[in-house]
Amino acid sequence: MSEANVVTKETLIGEIVKNHPEAAEVLFSIGMHCLGCPASQAESLEEACAVHGFDAEPVVAEINARIAANAK
Repeated sequence: MSEANVVTKETLIGEIVKNHPEAAEVLFSIGMHCLGCPASQAESLEEACAVHGFDAEPVVAEINARIAANAK
């Protein structure tokens, strides 16, 4: 996986939050407020976006941009 694509729509929410806490702000901004709940730990970003009515691709891009900015 390239640095530019750290998170994909298949990445689990629990993995994103654990490995990239800076992504939580992006998720909170679209209404994903239960990032620590048991269901979110096994739910992909794509599944979570579908539940919240969002297309996963722009969310993936924003999360990866945030991760890249924090890596500098």
